[in-house]
Amino acid sequence: MAKLMYRDAIRNTIFQEMQRDPRVVVLGEDVVGGMGTAGGPEAIGGIWSTSTGLYDAFGPDRVIDTPISESAIVGAAGGLALAGKRPVAEIMFADFIGVCMDQLWNQIAKFRYMFGGKSICPAVIRMPCGAGYNAAAQHSQVIHQFVTNMPGLKVVMPSTPEDACGLLRQAIRDDDPVIFLEHKFLYGMSGEVSDDPEFCIPFGHARLARAGLDATIVAAGMMVGYAEAAADELARDGIGCDVIDLRTTSPLDEEAILDSVEVTGRLVVVDEAPPRCSLATDIAALVASKAFASLKAPTEMVTAPHTPVPFARELESAYLPSPAKIVAAVRQTLSYR
Repeated sequence: MAKLMYRDAIRNTIFQEMQRDPRVVVLGEDVVGGMGTAGGPEAIGGIWSTSTGLYDAFGPDRVIDTPISESAIVGAAGGLALAGKRPVAEIMFADFIGVCMDQLWNQIAKFRYMFGGKSICPAVIRMPCGAGYNAAAQHSQVIHQFVTNMPGLKVVMPSTPEDACGLLRQAIRDDDPVIFLEHKFLYGMSGEVSDDPEFCIPFGHARLARAGLDATIVAAGMMVGYAEAAADELARDGIGCDVIDLRTTSPLDEEAILDSVEVTGRLVVVDEAPPRCSLATDIAALVASKAFASLKAPTEMVTAPHTPVPFARELESAYLPSPAKIVAAVRQTLSYR
């Protein structure tokens, strides 16, 4: 086991997979250091430092700086995947998904279906996402609610450095297109990561981050840490909570959610997205339709409001879910007797 930052776990995993499989290629805006940068001190590996050193190790044929065109990046990734490569493409900010929506929704997500299963599209599209840096409304959004809705895409939201490693390795080796969402606020997080070059985490298997009998808290990505903090605070008052880290939203581990709610009888869903047509509402509906008899109280949802992400630090803090809001939601659902 080694202690790594989240961003280093991402970079190391890509490096190891490129060493293992010559079909793996990396492309995106500034993944080397800027269009035309030939390595050297300017090769920063993108603004998030998640591809540093790859260019020097694997050269321009496998680490490709692209123009500022999300359509070109995702379209090229799809073409490379159909041609037998295993591309790992980066969209610098998930907010720009709208520019490449046709390539994602109408092309990459549908290739296997429309070709009758005769073709695979093993493309990984990495997207840094989320608020917390006061980057304003166009650079602070989460987009898992959109891509989870698209049949044909697998959607991954790792919450720890170890999960970032295991899930990314699984994504690169998967034969289907994977949207790999990395919350920007987690890049500096440190944690233990397996040294095993074969360490993979299968999709569709949630992680039980905390265990308790009084309430179930479901979260993904950065919200998992907030849920854990809330559960720890509640535990000091004798309230035990299951905290379920979804890891992937498509496929979704329905069994883990339903099994927990059947024991606790209470559900709190935490989601950084606005509430309308969100992951929170989807999970609330799932439990209402499949575990209604187990519920002892109405489901509580802790989400962002239905508004763009504010720029001002104080407003952004008020906009986001927080451990305090999760604690209040758990106490609210426990108030029903």
